Amino acid sequence: MARSIYITSAEGDTGKSTIALGVVDLLTRSVQRVGIFRPVARSTTERDYVLDLLLAHDGVDLSYEECVGVTYEEVHADPDAALSQIVSRYHAVERQCDVVVIVGTDYTDVAGPTELAYNARIAVNLGAPVLLVVRGLDRRPEEVRGMVDVCLGELRTQHAEVIGVVANRCEPHELVRVRAAIATEIPAWALPEDQLLNAPTVRALMDAVGGRLAAGDEQLLSREALDLLVGAMSVEHLLEKLTDGAVVITPGDRSDILLGLLMANAAEGFPSLAGIILNGGFYPPSPIARLVNGLGQRLPIIRTELGTFRTANAAASTRGRLSADSQRKIDTALALFERHVDGRTLLARLDVSRPAVVTPLMFEYELLDRARSDRKHIVLPEGGDDRILRAASTLLQREVADLTILGNEAAIRARSTELGLDISAARVVDPKDGELFERFAHEYAELRKHKGMTVERAREIVGSVSYFGTLMVQLGLADGMVSGAMHTTAHTIKPSFEIIKTVPGVSVVSSVFLMCLEDRVLVYGDCAVNPDPTAEQLADIAISSAATAVQFGIEPRIAMLSYSTGESGTGADVEKVRAATALVRERRPDLSVEGPIQYDAAVDASVAKTKMPDSTVAGRATVFIFPDLNTGNNTYKAVQRSAGAVAIGPVLQGLRKPVNDLSRGALVQDIVNTVAITAIQAQQQEVATLAAASPTVPASAPAPSPEEATA
Repeated sequence: MARSIYITSAEGDTGKSTIALGVVDLLTRSVQRVGIFRPVARSTTERDYVLDLLLAHDGVDLSYEECVGVTYEEVHADPDAALSQIVSRYHAVERQCDVVVIVGTDYTDVAGPTELAYNARIAVNLGAPVLLVVRGLDRRPEEVRGMVDVCLGELRTQHAEVIGVVANRCEPHELVRVRAAIATEIPAWALPEDQLLNAPTVRALMDAVGGRLAAGDEQLLSREALDLLVGAMSVEHLLEKLTDGAVVITPGDRSDILLGLLMANAAEGFPSLAGIILNGGFYPPSPIARLVNGLGQRLPIIRTELGTFRTANAAASTRGRLSADSQRKIDTALALFERHVDGRTLLARLDVSRPAVVTPLMFEYELLDRARSDRKHIVLPEGGDDRILRAASTLLQREVADLTILGNEAAIRARSTELGLDISAARVVDPKDGELFERFAHEYAELRKHKGMTVERAREIVGSVSYFGTLMVQLGLADGMVSGAMHTTAHTIKPSFEIIKTVPGVSVVSSVFLMCLEDRVLVYGDCAVNPDPTAEQLADIAISSAATAVQFGIEPRIAMLSYSTGESGTGADVEKVRAATALVRERRPDLSVEGPIQYDAAVDASVAKTKMPDSTVAGRATVFIFPDLNTGNNTYKAVQRSAGAVAIGPVLQGLRKPVNDLSRGALVQDIVNTVAITAIQAQQQEVATLAAASPTVPASAPAPSPEEATA
């Protein structure tokens, strides 16, 4: 029987969707199958945006229709019959899931104690404990406590079990007092109001005024409008009132204002606007329209037939929603939840135990949590790529790492603002401008002087973003680098071969992919760097891959792959694997390794029982070492595409400091994961460096596990 949690409130505008998203996100880190259920939906014809938001989360795999109970109309017609239908439909979802998040009504119909009582009845009949959400905005702490007391009384009257209280949308300066005011015998948390979460998108404003896009980039309609201005005054006065993210409403026949706004939006030192709405049914005459189009600007310009008052009124009444198509809002909501709600306490109250299996989503969240626990500084050389900027916004919002982005600062910040992203916490450095350029040229010339390098020639090289970023890592100005979204693997890692070099005792830099299958994570190496490694290099790759496995919580059981198992085959390729296996056993007798072995014998217990019955690795291998790049690259892609595995990598190994390569087809989430991996590698290398520098472990430090000691 699945565990469940019922999230409800006694009023509208509590930001309940933010809490629901945070709870879903928390649970997908902890269990394999998370379900969503909406007992009462607004209607059958219009999709419920909260349900769409939660179903879009990566850890949820249910259809919209499965997750809806009844409509408000059905509740009004016969509350008892509706409740019976809700219970029946809920259990159909419950049978498919480990935990179900149930989101109560939105107070779009009858609000007040009657609706809260009905939510309580639903929760009791579903056997679901309640997480109560109340609104803190425009309330003093004692008023928030009063609302909590009223709601708890009503819920308990209906015999509902309350496991926690969240005061959401609190005045930021009152957060501590609110938290103290609502503290009772049950856990209570308070979250601050965030302007972004309630800001409508430019597209929502366009729809509200019945407008259409006259010019500009349609993609930028998804940007949040953080302010709304009516611009009917003279241009010089209007310019003084502009703010970042503002949408300006102005009569369509005021060409002077339109041109002034476009020029200000493009000028350095002025705020970046989210859009312009031209009202009154007017549009600038042909010469002005040609001038607007000729400027090549992307700012959305919207036309509406409404007059100034009706346009402003419709726009001001438009409410922003936390929706699946706004990654910045999702990142902001999750960051608020993670920062202000104690997830461990909530999970304990739900009595949710972590399963033995590890899903891809669990593994990805574990990466983010580990990176966040000791934030490192990562350099991203490709600031001209929108994917990098989107990933940077997510990483900064979720506090995964500190970032330096390379490129022209004005251009990067303007583009990120235009995309509705917040990278204000990132440092932006132009590789060809500033004091670091000259310092790096001299450093690189010194490092490569044995190759005849001069400072003059070094100046031509270190301006390359890959060399510049690598030098930042080498000189301790960053803890790691992630690149490759716009450049080849060679362009990314060649500087690290020259500058950072390999770990002592390791002859070759190699790579692994972390292959996240449905219920476990495997390590595949080398699938990206070495075309045809020698036996000695294969042994190095195996030992490095085992260390990487330990870094990410995977017990290393190494399978040295070949087309034959044990002593069954001969030939140069098999002998190479056999020799490499012997070298691993000689150099690291503590590691569990088997080879040569075929893939099926390495991964399938039934096959292993026939082919290698006495092996401790066969049938349960976790680290797979391929004999050459051709085999490894094709295998990882076959498993990724055919088995639906999530392939994280390539993760480079063997370097003294972490540098990782991206695929040029990398998605934003791939970049986020790779930055988290790089940060974890930097954490591990820092621990190893400190351990090497100190002959004894301080008494206050925990004793390392055998796996950590091995790594």
